[in-house]
Amino acid sequence: MAKKKEVKTTSKSDDLASVLADSLNTAYKDEGKVAFFLSEGDDPSLISDWISTGSSLLDLAISNRPNGGIPTGRITELTGLEQSGKSLVSGHILAETQKKGGVAVLIDTETSVSIEYLKAIGVDTEKLLYVHVDTVEDIFATIDNIIATVRKSNKDKLVTIVTDSVSAASTKIEMAADYAKDGYATTKAILISKAMRKLTSTIGRQKIALVFTNQLRQKMGVMFGDPWTTSGGKAIAFHASVRIRLKSMGQIKKGATTEVIGGKCEATIVKNRMGPPQRKASFEIYFNRGIDDVGSWITTLKTYKILKQGGAYYSFTDSNGKDYKFMAKEFPEMLRDVELKKELYQHICDNIVMEYESANSVVDDDVEFTDNAELEETELASVSNE
Repeated sequence: MAKKKEVKTTSKSDDLASVLADSLNTAYKDEGKVAFFLSEGDDPSLISDWISTGSSLLDLAISNRPNGGIPTGRITELTGLEQSGKSLVSGHILAETQKKGGVAVLIDTETSVSIEYLKAIGVDTEKLLYVHVDTVEDIFATIDNIIATVRKSNKDKLVTIVTDSVSAASTKIEMAADYAKDGYATTKAILISKAMRKLTSTIGRQKIALVFTNQLRQKMGVMFGDPWTTSGGKAIAFHASVRIRLKSMGQIKKGATTEVIGGKCEATIVKNRMGPPQRKASFEIYFNRGIDDVGSWITTLKTYKILKQGGAYYSFTDSNGKDYKFMAKEFPEMLRDVELKKELYQHICDNIVMEYESANSVVDDDVEFTDNAELEETELASVSNE
């Protein structure tokens, strides 16, 4: 008996969607493909690579996936008060870019780079492209130039461009003027807004990560709501896929002395198109070596009861039943064991990565709701403390 031929059936709506996609791609053939089906994996929304921030916890908070970080083809903004760690995190991102074989570019508007510190945190300063410009116009002209050059030479090459900082950049009109008060200074905001509209779509299909650092400014007379804002208007905040607010949480002193050798930093993901927003990550920063990522592992593993502590010693039993007992200073050496490091990292991911679920599949009855009034009170209290 002859075998029946299987006929693949498709709905009329699927057929119509395919017809629409073909029609749109034909209409825009000069610009390239514009209509996609997200399951095909070739659409502009696909993140082609991730770059670590130097903190495993911050990487997970941003990307909500193992071995993540900030996304390529997107804009990331780092905000914070002075000495909150913006330039440091930027330096780690540049170092991680180089480790992945990419090109690291630092656009400096503050003339305040420490070559020794960049070397200490892992940046190859001999291969770092350093660009010193003063104005917003020159910043975006430089970025345009880099993007055009990358497109011609090697469009698959990873490139990270850090601008440190937007708040320190002036405009050509402002540079040509004297120091007298000249009314509303809106030129900077207008220029940045125009540049963001162009850059967002331009880098979307490129393996280029744009990072802007920006200083927080306190809103005068604010009694309710977020007391912080950034200079240069709202364009970067609107177009950035990731916005990270860094905050200093205290000092690290050497032994019983008064010598300050570092500080604790808290990062809040105030905006996130890559994963859940409003997540936080804390890590320690040392003035002689940057982010102490290993130290944050111990804190996190202890919090989730993966590590047990007894006095100055920690203990852990791996999946093979092997027992480990160690002091904190011995932990970096232990992580040289690749399999052990992989297992501990998986424990961290299992507890931090948020799994997505189908709509209305679960009703949470153990959640706590915090209204805006409580949040505002907390923010204002932190302002007074700082």
